Amino acid sequence: MISLRNVRTTDLEQLLQIENEGFSKEEAATKEAFIERLQLIPDTFIVAEKEGELLGYINGPIIHQPYITDDLFEQIKENQTKGGYQSILGLAVSKHARNQGIAKILMEKMEEVVKENDREGITLTCKQELVSFYEKLGFANHGVSESKHGGVRWYNLVKLKENMN
Repeated sequence: MISLRNVRTTDLEQLLQIENEGFSKEEAATKEAFIERLQLIPDTFIVAEKEGELLGYINGPIIHQPYITDDLFEQIKENQTKGGYQSILGLAVSKHARNQGIAKILMEKMEEVVKENDREGITLTCKQELVSFYEKLGFANHGVSESKHGGVRWYNLVKLKENMN
């Protein structure tokens, strides 16, 4: 059975392995970025695990604007308690656990957190090949992002609270 929980500092090595399986070296978060996220935003850093093994994670800080900016990949702040937009800086699933619906389960859990904390919605950036996945989850494609993170073209996707079940 897959269980969801907030991140723990003891998860760091498994998180880094999953991150590097899911993103190129240029795109992947650094160990330092993960340590900062573990310390500052554990309330919006959720992991999926089965029998002690991490299968995937989702994380991101609360931001004031509806789109992610590249500076968030460098430095974040602690989450405000209510309001704002839930950003998703990382959603990744271990190679051996893919195509089992884990990313969808993690996104649904983040939607619960959004509703509980009266957020405006969820915002993320993704590559072209993932736009349809997020659209199936109810996200609206707001076009090409200004982000230059990892030297890749990203798309802004947003799901407002009123569009969540």
